Amino acid sequence: MRSRPRARRAAAALAVLLAASACAGGGGGTPQEAEGSGSASGTGPAGEQGRPVPPGEPETVATGLEVPWAVAFLPDGSALVGERDSARVLRVGADGEGEGEEVGTVDGVSPGGEGGLLGLAVAPEADEDGGDVYAYYTADTDNRIVRMPYTPDSGLGEQEVIADGIPKARFHNGGRIEFGPDGMLYAGTGDAGQSGLSQDTDSPAGKILRMTADGEPAPDNPFDNLVYSYGHRNVQGLAWHGDVLLATEFGQDTWDEVNAVRPGGDHGWPEVEGEGGGEGRVDPLVVWRPPEASPSGAAVAAGSLWVAALRGERLWRLPLTGDPRDPVGEPEAVFTGEFGRIRDVAAEPGGKAVWIATSNRDGRGDPAADDDRIIRIPLGE
Repeated sequence: MRSRPRARRAAAALAVLLAASACAGGGGGTPQEAEGSGSASGTGPAGEQGRPVPPGEPETVATGLEVPWAVAFLPDGSALVGERDSARVLRVGADGEGEGEEVGTVDGVSPGGEGGLLGLAVAPEADEDGGDVYAYYTADTDNRIVRMPYTPDSGLGEQEVIADGIPKARFHNGGRIEFGPDGMLYAGTGDAGQSGLSQDTDSPAGKILRMTADGEPAPDNPFDNLVYSYGHRNVQGLAWHGDVLLATEFGQDTWDEVNAVRPGGDHGWPEVEGEGGGEGRVDPLVVWRPPEASPSGAAVAAGSLWVAALRGERLWRLPLTGDPRDPVGEPEAVFTGEFGRIRDVAAEPGGKAVWIATSNRDGRGDPAADDDRIIRIPLGE
């Protein structure tokens, strides 16, 4: 893992990012680990800049799941959890109440390899009576994003496709979706094994996309389409620190990344993996070797960026410094090897805890008897 040698280059990139964000309105691994989450949340009441709070004692809130891929919180503090291969969506109540209650199955999901039911996001205007839920999934011909009404009594309703035509493959489907502080829906996509598509700003592959709740390009997007940034290999984690979008990305053989995403920015792939992009490209803030990470979901809570690691079988904590020249401090690994592969991490409303989803039944892990699990980790308790 390396972070400090990139500080000066990252500072210059982030200074440009902050200026661009103000104008824009706010806004894996080797072939054996080919993959490459996220939560749009603030730091919460616990934790200060540069003084992250320690994680508390983990508690399991759901067991016996099959490859949970995304955790998305509802306004009442419960969470929706999507299973990649079964396409089921479950509701897990606060403190485990209502464990594993099925609220619907997403029609049209075609699982295989790294594809299936991937990201989930709850519309910002949802309340305790319900609201819209969004899903990113792999269909027979493509990856797509759909919108479904949800109520606690009726569960998920009929879907409406708001974005499709995102290239699919057995590997590198991306899949994380999150609403940003600007109210726009963001999606991390993969290059679908066609690395050249990442540099093509007319293609949605290998990109971070930004759209309205209806799937239209955000009005100030840099290329007059859904594309927000390009040159990505496989993005599976999105989180915000203020207006700054932080994204995790799977490398190929050498470096996994955390990026501060620049609107219209070229993040390097396939010409560059890790640092050293040079003028005109955005260098990552932090890089890891794939055995340490293979980073998926990401969340901001209690003064830190939290990153879920699959191959690394740990949770990374990166303290937020509040310094635009160097926004994250040295990463610290916690719970290494304790839960196996970790797919997603999501910040509980209020920021007092993060929830993680294990991925030990995805064909690459060593599942325990109660896997897969959703685990709540209190912060500062």
